[in-house]
Amino acid sequence: MLAIIIELGWPIWPLILASVLALALIIERSIALRREKILPAGLLSEVIASWNKRQMSPKAIADLEQNSPLGRVLAAALRNDHATREGAKQQVEAAGAVVANRLSKNLTLLGSIGSVAPLLGLFGTVVGMIAIFASQQAGSNPQELARGISIALYCTAFGIIVAVPAVLMYRHYRRLVDDYLVDMEDQSERLLELVYDTGGRS
Repeated sequence: MLAIIIELGWPIWPLILASVLALALIIERSIALRREKILPAGLLSEVIASWNKRQMSPKAIADLEQNSPLGRVLAAALRNDHATREGAKQQVEAAGAVVANRLSKNLTLLGSIGSVAPLLGLFGTVVGMIAIFASQQAGSNPQELARGISIALYCTAFGIIVAVPAVLMYRHYRRLVDDYLVDMEDQSERLLELVYDTGGRS
């Protein structure tokens, strides 16, 4: 493999850098977007139990906000417990927007790599074709002709190899983030219903 990379020369290096960056982003997002880290199981039940026991002090709400992205959204619903439901809902939406932005971190870059990698491969193909034409203008040189063809084919193939997993993982993570946000919205609505619609507010 190293021999092939050396033989292909500089056109392959942008694709190698793109592949390394894409792999790093995929690993980073797979760790950051674990469900237990974003939506801790039982957190809503714990918050409801604490609320019913009148144990949601300002410090408890601050601790809840630092617990997880879900905790941040739930804390927004409780932070101003004497506001109207509409006001609390606006706070929840604002917190959800911040959470959505943080969960989507680096996804745009990953998607961009998936889009750009085939173009980088096409660029390598063009370089290979230029090498082919240059070898023919200088006279028939089978070795240079073969080298130009190999650059063109390898760069095209490598661009596709980088693009496919980058695009697939981008779409997977985007759908995962959307699912998390829907779940957070559902849980926050349940908490708002308890606090503002059932007479549970202090």
